Amino acid sequence: MDFLSLFAVYVVFVVTCIVLVCKYSGQEQSPFGRALSSLKEAVSPWIPEGVRSISHRALHRLFHQRNSLLVALHLLLEGAVYGEFTYEVFGFCREMDMGLPSLCVPYVLLALKSYFYYQCCVRDPGVVTERNHASLVQVYRYDGVLFQPGVLCPTCCFVKPARSKHCRVCNRCVQRFDHHCVWVNNCIGGQNTRHFLLYLLCVCVMAGDMAVLTAGMLFHAVLRSNLLHASYIDQQGQRQPAGLFFIVQHLFLTFPRIVFMLGFLVAVFALLAGYAAFHLYLALVNQTSNEWYKRKGRGCRHCRPAVSRGHSHAAQRGFYSRGIFGNLREILQPLSHSPKKHT
Repeated sequence: MDFLSLFAVYVVFVVTCIVLVCKYSGQEQSPFGRALSSLKEAVSPWIPEGVRSISHRALHRLFHQRNSLLVALHLLLEGAVYGEFTYEVFGFCREMDMGLPSLCVPYVLLALKSYFYYQCCVRDPGVVTERNHASLVQVYRYDGVLFQPGVLCPTCCFVKPARSKHCRVCNRCVQRFDHHCVWVNNCIGGQNTRHFLLYLLCVCVMAGDMAVLTAGMLFHAVLRSNLLHASYIDQQGQRQPAGLFFIVQHLFLTFPRIVFMLGFLVAVFALLAGYAAFHLYLALVNQTSNEWYKRKGRGCRHCRPAVSRGHSHAAQRGFYSRGIFGNLREILQPLSHSPKKHT
């Protein structure tokens, strides 16, 4: 496979990831979401009805029903990356006298990430049941803007606690609901938000560290082969110095799997770094992504319902904020029932 083909694979991969994130992150009214909807409407008449039906059912099954397919894909990609890193990059780095402790860091991060990932997958996110409903209603006060007292969940048939939401994928109400994550096949709620945030941070650091080590190995390979001072004969018979494009193409041809892995790591880091930063911001201000999207939708004074001045001010300042350290403490130690303290 030549350089341009591999580059095309990278572009397709990155664009696909961006489209999926924009489409299924809950931002249906974002510019990307509207553009994707317009493109879908334009292309749909040219696609056979049977193909459209199959693709619709497949996407519905993948993103709107609980299944372990993306969990398996996550583990498969992770295994492929670590297999390539161990098989080729680790050995090359040892030959270049890189320190063993720095090469072991990705494996330590893998162990930490695996623990947090397992907790995200299996831990109760804070499901509201008849048994704990009475105590969960007392954890947070209703802000009167996003969460109104006395609202009945038509599926679970009980009054929704403040900051809870019924997950249509899991078919259950979750306390302090953030979102349903298809990559862990579970909801992210009050009881596992800390594990999800630490999982994201571990994946970002892990991808960044492995990318730096891999890029360092390739840079050492360029130095050892003296490519920076090399030259080649072009089609006109003129001697030309080897530029960046020539060096990158040479690396593709010499280390195709390693360069492909480096591109994958950079793409993962770029995609997840912003997502992790967003969730870290939410943790610092004590909001969930569900609340952030709802408040964002209320940003237009012509669209939002009339609310009292006090309620509007409270919604803007952060009704549930307890200060930065208090908000972080709430993430690390989820609140129990204490109506006087936990507002």
